[in-house]
Amino acid sequence: MTVVEAPKPVVRGAQVWPLGVKAYHALGGLGLIPEKTELLYGQIFHKMPKSPFHRFLAQRLLRLLQQANFLGCFIWQEQPITCEDSEPEPDLCVIHGNEDDFSAEHPRTAELVIEICVSSHEYDRSKLRAYASAGVKECWLVLGPEKQIEVHRQPQGGQFVEHAVHGPGGTLTSAAAPGFTVELDRLFAA
Repeated sequence: MTVVEAPKPVVRGAQVWPLGVKAYHALGGLGLIPEKTELLYGQIFHKMPKSPFHRFLAQRLLRLLQQANFLGCFIWQEQPITCEDSEPEPDLCVIHGNEDDFSAEHPRTAELVIEICVSSHEYDRSKLRAYASAGVKECWLVLGPEKQIEVHRQPQGGQFVEHAVHGPGGTLTSAAAPGFTVELDRLFAA
């Protein structure tokens, strides 16, 4: 992941000001921020290209989410969630409401967020604070090479209280998105 670094102070005592969500939107609207970026904790991060394995896992999980047929929710794919000082774009998530509810602004939370980690484990883990602060009920980090899923639940005080690792093998059912169950061996089987 390439980080767009803040300029270094040239004068002793100079400060670097973080970018807020509104400013990020305004600058993006003017074409001053490149596409394929995310705002995390007031800094702009360039998103890395997706590997074939990342795409494979995303498509397989999307299909499984679509089969779950959630009531009162819809699936959001690679679209922003507006948090306090961040606007991450999770690979997949389940949002309460319907798409029409978000014609004027991005969702501010989610029932379930899924980040696929093939070579971006630490970067995706760094988003957990933003998701917990936004009240995301459950976050899955799908660890491709390890054939595991890290599950983070119960957001509280900017962190998730509950954390568990599942796999290789076994079955995982979402607590926040009932009806969504994944057989890990089948998910990771190429």
